[in-house]
Amino acid sequence: MTPEEQTMLDQHIQAIAQILYREAESRPMATLGQIETVIRAQFQEHVGPQLGIFLSQRLPGQARATSAP
Repeated sequence: MTPEEQTMLDQHIQAIAQILYREAESRPMATLGQIETVIRAQFQEHVGPQLGIFLSQRLPGQARATSAP
């Protein structure tokens, strides 16, 4: 990853974190366990599915992986 890509990634992560933090304000987060529960739920609801969709798309020139017989 180039330094420019890392900077852009960091900026996007900060923007996502701000959105998710605003949503999480209504949930209890007084302990590390509660914080982890909220973060995990948000990841599973919002972030994970979108990453899965993106990663499952075939890129131009990319061969499909096949399982060994």
